[in-house]
Amino acid sequence: MGRFLAITATFAALVAMAWAAAVGPWAWWVLGGVVLAIIAVAVHDLVQKKHAILRNYPVVGHLRFLLESLRPELQQYFIERNWDGRPFDRDIRSIVYERSKGIHGETAFGTERDVNGVGYEYLLHSTAPVPEPEQPPRVEVGGPDCSQPYSMSLLNVSAMSFGSLSPNAVRALNRGARLGGFAHDTGEGAISPYHLEHGGDLVWEIGTGYFGARTDDGDFDPAQFRDQSAREQVKCVSLKLSQGAKPGVGGVLPAAKVNAEIARTRGIPEGEKCLSPSAHKVFTTPTELIEFIARMRELSGGKPAGFKLCVGSRIDVLAICKAMLEVGTAPDFIIVDGAEGGSGAAPLEYEDHVGTPLTDGLLTVHNALVGTGLRDRIRIGASGKIAAGNDVVKRLIQGADYTNSARAMMMAVGCIQAQICHTGLCPVGVTTQDPKRQRALHVGDKSIRVKNYQEATVKQAVEIMASMGVNDPRDLSPDLLQRNIGRTEHRSYAELYNWLQPGELLSQPPEGWAHDWFAADPTSFRNRSQ
Repeated sequence: MGRFLAITATFAALVAMAWAAAVGPWAWWVLGGVVLAIIAVAVHDLVQKKHAILRNYPVVGHLRFLLESLRPELQQYFIERNWDGRPFDRDIRSIVYERSKGIHGETAFGTERDVNGVGYEYLLHSTAPVPEPEQPPRVEVGGPDCSQPYSMSLLNVSAMSFGSLSPNAVRALNRGARLGGFAHDTGEGAISPYHLEHGGDLVWEIGTGYFGARTDDGDFDPAQFRDQSAREQVKCVSLKLSQGAKPGVGGVLPAAKVNAEIARTRGIPEGEKCLSPSAHKVFTTPTELIEFIARMRELSGGKPAGFKLCVGSRIDVLAICKAMLEVGTAPDFIIVDGAEGGSGAAPLEYEDHVGTPLTDGLLTVHNALVGTGLRDRIRIGASGKIAAGNDVVKRLIQGADYTNSARAMMMAVGCIQAQICHTGLCPVGVTTQDPKRQRALHVGDKSIRVKNYQEATVKQAVEIMASMGVNDPRDLSPDLLQRNIGRTEHRSYAELYNWLQPGELLSQPPEGWAHDWFAADPTSFRNRSQ
């Protein structure tokens, strides 16, 4: 409301100056013309739909775009002077913004990375590239116990809840998903009306709070789950075990964000801090986890059911695999969330020091499933700082079948990384429940940007694969991804990691896996050595 009052005050000042100009020097007319021009700009900013910053901050918001226009020159200035001792990396925000706006991302003068630096990774191209397929590859999710398999895109919207995101942000993401033909993970905050408004495909995630399928005392409600998962839009159901940004800790939605609508959607008291427990009530052992996933699939009418986790102990992963073999069924998918994944509210110590990075998590889950002979029936999704086509290809090589992105999708709907998500004061209407701030995010415009970004990124991933001599992701191999391990030495992923053979853990566990394999117990998440 403050910005509208400012415009009104400015208009009143203009009237006063016009009166003064009638009896004063000509300079008053010049001043009045300036003020009139400012009012015209303000009105234009308020009614335009392209820039959320200008809708919330008319006139003064142009300062941001002025600084953005200077950024390339300033960036080059600092590069030439070796500012802080290292060159700038290409900002991932530029990639997302350009692709979401339909701008080609080519740049002049080549790479700005130290290609000889330790840890630098690169993909190997082929001397004989192959043509790109006419349509991007998709991944069928659904094992032998699933009666309603789903065709998944290579890149989808990762889990972000209504409550953490504003209604307009959810609308834009879901409409973008419908336009682009990819999936939208609801996050653990339940299915809101805004997830349903535009008809985009949903992966319904439930966490330890069981929001949307919850009894009054916080237990899982199978009847509510059956009703919600029966919706045609719900294509998959997912159980969240842990999140990369804060594994082992429940989610938090500040009390200031828990309005009547969020309370009604989640089934919680209004105006009270919403805390998700750190652990689930529906299972306590690996065997019970697998049995519950099977129950989710049954209650949903045979839709793909799986779980998401940030990998902790490899013993726990192997215990879950043993439970699958013992129970005789398996999840249809497992989403591996890397410790580098983001969140609007997480303890700093957890963000920086707890959880397994995505690369190691993917390799652990992929090899565990291969070694137990389960890989062909379970699809693996990857999430955690995935933004560009090369990220998608690298994760496919490391063991994933498809990828999910949250941060880049937020940028596509206008996020400027103000990093005040938990305050409700998001300047562009992405992570706020304030109706005045939400209006800045125009659903029609931002949903097109979401669709454009996803489409361009998948196209770039497919183009990269074709340049590597591959037009089917299943033909990617670990030798195509290289890492510098010294200034003059590099190794492929085939050499750096031990890749298990199908069923190898069941017959003769290799030395590097044998201890963890024998310690894994399907009846307990505590290893046998304790």
